[in-house]
Amino acid sequence: MSMLSPKILVIFMENLKENRQVWSGVAIFISVVIALVWANSPWQEIYHSLIHTEIAVQIGEFALAEPLLLWVNDGLMAVFFLFVGLELKREILGGRLSNPREAILPIGAAIGGMVLPAMLYSLFNFAGDGQDGWGIPMATDIAFALGVLTLFGKRVPVALKVFLVALAIVDDLGAVLVIAFFYTSNIAEIDLLYALIFFLILVGGNFMGIRGAWFYAIIGIGGVWLAFFFSGVHPTIAGILIAFSIPGRVKIKEGDYVQDLTSLHRQFIDAKPIGGSFISEHQLEILENIKQKTNDAETPLQKIEHALSPIIGFFILPLFALVNAGIHIHGNLISLLAQNISLGIMAGLIVGKFVGISGTAWLLVKLKVAKLGEGITWGQLCAVALIAGIGFTMSL
Repeated sequence: MSMLSPKILVIFMENLKENRQVWSGVAIFISVVIALVWANSPWQEIYHSLIHTEIAVQIGEFALAEPLLLWVNDGLMAVFFLFVGLELKREILGGRLSNPREAILPIGAAIGGMVLPAMLYSLFNFAGDGQDGWGIPMATDIAFALGVLTLFGKRVPVALKVFLVALAIVDDLGAVLVIAFFYTSNIAEIDLLYALIFFLILVGGNFMGIRGAWFYAIIGIGGVWLAFFFSGVHPTIAGILIAFSIPGRVKIKEGDYVQDLTSLHRQFIDAKPIGGSFISEHQLEILENIKQKTNDAETPLQKIEHALSPIIGFFILPLFALVNAGIHIHGNLISLLAQNISLGIMAGLIVGKFVGISGTAWLLVKLKVAKLGEGITWGQLCAVALIAGIGFTMSL
């Protein structure tokens, strides 16, 4: 048995690497189940105590102390939005959203998926106690929506995932703006101005050719994110802004890189080794040159996106699910669901999202304003429209 264990571990790790998206979806699903069971068990107080445990970060005289739930939702989720923002920017620059007709589709569908849910909610709560809650069913929870989609692994066309990412980002930005303008009474304009200044510094760094991740991390977190945090506007927007400021260009073209690499490879072979397990100083210089050329052949955007992928899939999203999915189910659930507010939310998220997204997409395609992405069928798009009805934390 002990001889088989290493082999089983190797096979599992290979499968994990090949099917990373599926396993990430499984991890999110397991976290949701754990949270629901835990929050409805005799140990529910431990769960709520955990997610409200205060964690402090202090640098000199500056200190920021917030509960774990807030650090995850406002901090780690900003990193998640950075990740999806990088993916979206890559698709806009040279991918499936570089075609304006394909880019219009998720934007238009997102608008339809916000307007119709709000209207349906208002129909159920017109002139009632919950009339001001029309913004509740407008948003898609991109984290959970992508988590559901990843369960299907490689069977999902890449264009469909890009469609959902673009739709959900537009959707969530709309939700954040609605919260800012209609539900927040004390927005600190000066902090928003600081956020804009720091964002422009990042953009300026991009144009000046600064490619180091440290620059975008320090200014992004210490400037843009912190300013949004204190402004009263949800700081996850900072993640998207930071993503769009990160360079998406290479310093050396592919053909030149291959040519230089071939030349350096020959030089390395021709260089005289010093024997043993060590290489000569000249060979070391060649290797460092190869590293630099390779670094120049990569975009900072893709390097950061690639580095964040496992962190997002196996740490941030499962943790996000764990601290947010712990909803206590009361005994009077049926009577609660029968209230106009609950009916309005359900109608908005289930019917409004589905009809708003799929209907608007169908209309845009039929009018030839937009077109479906490569490999996407109407059945798949309708399925994504249903998945987009997962409002969850954005609605909360």
